[in-house]
Amino acid sequence: MNKFRINQKMEILSSKSIWGFSLLILFLMIPGFSQGQTETLSTPSDSIMITIMMKHHQDKNIEELTEIRNKNGFLENFPPPSARVINWYVMMGIGQVVTLKIPASELRNLNVAVEKSVWGAFSTEFYPTYDLHPVIIEAKKKLKEGQ
Repeated sequence: MNKFRINQKMEILSSKSIWGFSLLILFLMIPGFSQGQTETLSTPSDSIMITIMMKHHQDKNIEELTEIRNKNGFLENFPPPSARVINWYVMMGIGQVVTLKIPASELRNLNVAVEKSVWGAFSTEFYPTYDLHPVIIEAKKKLKEGQ
């Protein structure tokens, strides 16, 4: 009889533990769902990255290039407000390399900003761009796990 009561109490504790554990898991998962939704809303799914090579005109010195950019309103117009600068480098002997992320619908505005503010000081080349670094990290992780 005593063993029966012990088994009965164990079953009750066991079922309470399962429910408690299930509730704990549920509560831990809820913040993750809301956080994922926030990130999705803040990053448009139609955004694209573009790298622009702005090659200095070699027949002009830095003062002439600066004068042309100032006359064109380079600092006021480039990049357009819809663009987010990922990086902006100077390549010595070449010019400037800018990688931007923009909504796809803003591609025309980016082109107009370049035409109005960059031309004359630079010749330009555009390259669709994507971030390969997460892919490389994942491949290295899989390689390490396979060893």
